[in-house]
Amino acid sequence: MASTSLGASILVSHCSSAPEFQVSGMRLVFGYKAFGCRTSRRGFRVRCESKIQEKELRRCSPFLERLSLPREAALSSNEWKSVPDIWRSSVEKYGDRVAVVDPYHDPPSTFTYRQLEQEILDFVEGLRVVGVKADEKIALFADNSCRWLVADQGIMATGAVNVVRGSRSSVEELLQIYCHSESVALVVDNPEFFNRIAESFSYKAAPKFVILLWGEKSSLVTAGRHIPVYSYNEIKKFGQERRAKFARSNDSGKYEYEYIDPDDIATIMYTSGTTGNPKGVMLTHQNLLHQIRNLSDFVPAEAGERFLSMLPSWHAYERACEYFIFTCGVEQKYTSIRFLKDDLKRYQPHYLISVPLVYETLYSGIQKQISASSPARKFLALTLIKVSLAYTEMKRVYEGLCLTKNQKPPMYIVSLVDWLWARVVAFFLWPLHMLAEKLVHRKIRSSIGITKAGVSGGGSLPMHVDKFFEAIGVNVQNGYGLTETSPVVSARRLRCNVLGSVGHPIKDTEFKIVDHETGTVLPPGSKGIVKVRGPPVMKGYYKNPLATKQVIDDDGWFNTGDMGWITPQHSTGRSRSCGGVIVLEGRAKDTIVLSTGENVEPLEIEEAAMRSNLIQQIVVIGQDQRRLGAIVIPNKEAAEGAAKQKISPVDSEVNELSKETITSMVYEELRKWTSQCSFQVGPVLIVDEPFTIDNGLMTPTMKIRRDKVVDQYKNEIERLYK
Repeated sequence: MASTSLGASILVSHCSSAPEFQVSGMRLVFGYKAFGCRTSRRGFRVRCESKIQEKELRRCSPFLERLSLPREAALSSNEWKSVPDIWRSSVEKYGDRVAVVDPYHDPPSTFTYRQLEQEILDFVEGLRVVGVKADEKIALFADNSCRWLVADQGIMATGAVNVVRGSRSSVEELLQIYCHSESVALVVDNPEFFNRIAESFSYKAAPKFVILLWGEKSSLVTAGRHIPVYSYNEIKKFGQERRAKFARSNDSGKYEYEYIDPDDIATIMYTSGTTGNPKGVMLTHQNLLHQIRNLSDFVPAEAGERFLSMLPSWHAYERACEYFIFTCGVEQKYTSIRFLKDDLKRYQPHYLISVPLVYETLYSGIQKQISASSPARKFLALTLIKVSLAYTEMKRVYEGLCLTKNQKPPMYIVSLVDWLWARVVAFFLWPLHMLAEKLVHRKIRSSIGITKAGVSGGGSLPMHVDKFFEAIGVNVQNGYGLTETSPVVSARRLRCNVLGSVGHPIKDTEFKIVDHETGTVLPPGSKGIVKVRGPPVMKGYYKNPLATKQVIDDDGWFNTGDMGWITPQHSTGRSRSCGGVIVLEGRAKDTIVLSTGENVEPLEIEEAAMRSNLIQQIVVIGQDQRRLGAIVIPNKEAAEGAAKQKISPVDSEVNELSKETITSMVYEELRKWTSQCSFQVGPVLIVDEPFTIDNGLMTPTMKIRRDKVVDQYKNEIERLYK
């Protein structure tokens, strides 16, 4: 807070240094050396001043802005107080290494760690010049790029709170987020995006100013131009000029500094809204710092390794991973779905951090390539892949990496025989597996381009995809978390990569499984609601204490809303090495209750159905009905190809029968692929329009919004069940 004294007034404030007294221009300091009134909001200070003086209070990231005490040793991660503090550590260790490569924006950008830190410092000071204050909410509506990162860190370093979302969200959703969060200014991706939202925001939100990360102001529409608009370079220039002025004079003495507290809110992230309106999740600096300090347990990144970034930077999963990898000295290249396939080959990243849909797409692409090859090559490739699948299955058995719900371990003699059998089978399969490695797997891995591991999160990874990548020698580490948990709370480690699970908990984080109805804690192996407690759990939902209380109890346990179980600890048998890992089995809210009273988890059926190359997307339905149904988006190319084999091209009624024929074919595929599931799908509704982000039927993180899909096809569903 700015403090104004008139005559001999006494000012009281909090600081981390010892009490300080200033009387008629003379300063006395007891205990500690004073350094320019730079303080945290701790301790106690009293001053007497004899003249009119006004100082502006600045919240700051002390290590980023070099406001901490001089130091000889390198900065330790335990000393970080806010997220932007990480940059000083990274510059000290990796200053001249390349940090980011952003080739698809104009202009293309490449920054070393030292250069990136200077960009952030300039942007921080530029934001202060245009009036950004601590604790204000600044909306950052943009997609991933190096400038998004600079803006994100710049806003945080001022002590303000950034409110993030992507540019593909609807105007209504963005306006709702802006207004609900009480944001005062807007940072946007480019002129095209601002032109789309300008009219609504000008009349209903009236931001103090707008900052364009990319593009020129000359491309803006005239409507709404009464709002001050700054380009990225203008903000940078403001910051450079102010910093240069500080360096030449004592103007910095006009400010009083206080350090960002680890418990201060760093960002408000609105949930993706798969089951309703988004809620503002308040994450503190401490929440995010816990991720940064501990993700190395799962991803042992090393300086100089390459990461490929294609998820929205504003999404909690991508965001936490980016912060973490920049503390390891890695080189990150920005890409998108459009360029992903080419960049995987060209860039050969050590790691790809992505969502299950991307790995499913890679899997489908490989299967399509194999199917398009000659009959002999196709037979050879599929046969050798089946051999490798069998070999890795046996390998998991003798390494003790198979999941089980059984609380009682098997008898020792039974375990020994099982181990020996798996060893013998694997021994005989090994030569063929090596042949597959030489003839098939190396070529597939080369086309994929991932050299160390793929990290999957943000959704369920289908088991057949998981097994396939294991068989061809591509490590895929599946993790688990929510926006409300910053987000990672568990993940699979390379040394204990248990397929079908989401791995062990992250450090200092507890899990428990409780009964859905009674809340009773269940033993390992029992399925129930997953609850989490620890440093990653959010501060709460913004302006929504009731919703916060509904998900976080008095003891700090957060109700994830997910169904799952914890594997029992066994000293012998197939699961001896995977005790304590977390296994998820769908969302409690997704459970379909049939009119017979039976509860159905649709995820199992959907994952099985997606193995068919005729099915592009599927949503299982059937709430309050006697049997299950499904809404299916067919793979038109595959469906038409298969249909032509069954229908004569000279049949005059082909066009009229095509949809009926495809429905019949899809139904056959569902019966085939879901035969092992507990429930079977009955009526099928074929729709032409895919579920996408643009039509509002997928979240920005590519998860299907079940409620919106069901609502959109409500009438068709009613007719389907008649």
